[in-house]
Amino acid sequence: MAAVDQLKTVTTPQAPRTPFSRHDVRMALYVTRREVRDSFRDWRIMIPIILLTLAFPVLMNFTAGRLLGFVSGYGAEIIATRLIPFLLLVVGFFPTSFSLVIALETFVGEKERKSLEPLLATPLTNTQLYLGKILASVVPPLSASYLGITVYLIGLAITLNWVPTWQLFAQTVLLTTVQGIVMVAGAVVISSQTTSVRASNLLASFIIVPMALLLQVEAIAMFWGNHAGLWWIIAGMMVTALVLVRMGVRVFNREELLGRDIDQLRLGWMLTIAWGRFTGRDEPHFSRSPVAWYRQTVRIVPQLRQPFYALTVAFVGAVVLGVVLARAFPFPAGYQALLSGDNLAANLGRLEPFLGLLPLVIVTQNLRVLLLGALLGTFTFGVLGILVFMAPWAVLAFLAAQVALAGGSPLAFLLATVVPHGLVELPALFLAAAAALRWQIMLIAPPPDRSLTEGWLMAGAEFGRLFVGLVLPLLVLAALIEAFVTPQVALAVYGG
Repeated sequence: MAAVDQLKTVTTPQAPRTPFSRHDVRMALYVTRREVRDSFRDWRIMIPIILLTLAFPVLMNFTAGRLLGFVSGYGAEIIATRLIPFLLLVVGFFPTSFSLVIALETFVGEKERKSLEPLLATPLTNTQLYLGKILASVVPPLSASYLGITVYLIGLAITLNWVPTWQLFAQTVLLTTVQGIVMVAGAVVISSQTTSVRASNLLASFIIVPMALLLQVEAIAMFWGNHAGLWWIIAGMMVTALVLVRMGVRVFNREELLGRDIDQLRLGWMLTIAWGRFTGRDEPHFSRSPVAWYRQTVRIVPQLRQPFYALTVAFVGAVVLGVVLARAFPFPAGYQALLSGDNLAANLGRLEPFLGLLPLVIVTQNLRVLLLGALLGTFTFGVLGILVFMAPWAVLAFLAAQVALAGGSPLAFLLATVVPHGLVELPALFLAAAAALRWQIMLIAPPPDRSLTEGWLMAGAEFGRLFVGLVLPLLVLAALIEAFVTPQVALAVYGG
């Protein structure tokens, strides 16, 4: 507690300035130099990194040589030529994975060794200290990765006379760099939010497992020769790295780090926070009246302005993507005939015996998609949630464009099959996706007056409140219209 008191005395309030000013970068580099110097002095860290970094490329080089010799006897050289670039990517990824322990011990390891208090007592701001630590954690893993890539390429040039193209080399270096930054940034966030090295090492699986799955996606792209797709992965990883760094800067609190001695799972407190926000008990003028609850729920909607803007851009992008894909991949003539008015009317006629069950099926499907998007977005900072939201609109735009390519009217197709129930369903989907996106990005930018956990719980409760109070009734109404009104409108438009 003495260190905390000293810290409060030293870090007096400062004039507001930009989050990443030149002064912040200069002060962060002071911390970086200190940390990197200490890391390279510790033989227990550097010797295993150097030995494994040098041994693994030699092993991969040996594997590539044996594989190329084996498949050459069967005329399948293409397998080896596609595998060698992937092994190059693995060589760059391997050092960052086992060097992750440096980042995991950035804060919590020093806290356990009682070496963190003097650094926290300096007049460095939270931003400067955090940036310095994260830069220092990136240098050893990336240095090891670059060394491993160099050794591997030299070995391939000597033994197999194989040299990568400039595009492949640039993609490998960029992928290795951004993957290392993402892993280190995530590990530093974990290290700043846990109280023991054991806990941080256990939570590291939430970094290693997704990155290993991403490596498999990159392997598929390389084996198919789709190097253009790797640029999209690089762009996505750059955005993820920026998000994690921003998240770490926002949630890092030096006083809380020193004052917290044990991680507690307070389920009762969590349920109280979530239930209080869901029912409105934490409102200044709480009322048990359902009318008052609905009024409070409706007042949440204006707070979704920014998520609405983001989803509007995603909606327009999905429509454009659907049209572009339809023009690039038009249906054959036989399938285009299925989009004619007569065939549509005939298909709608076959649904009449099932109209009684159709609303339940539609509501269930919409609920499944919305909850899936909310769940996936929670683990990906809203990215997969937005993709799930975009999918149906891209499909509709694709079908409407196919109708136009078949000689029909896309406007008539949409007016007959989508607009009647879409006038109700579209606002419901936008509202649910916006509330879910606000909940998901709460991890990146928590409110300044609340803790990360409290802000996340309250945003989740507000998502549930909007879902139950507004989205679900709108979805039921839209399903009834889609089952009983839309087919009749379509039959009237297409003369069925």
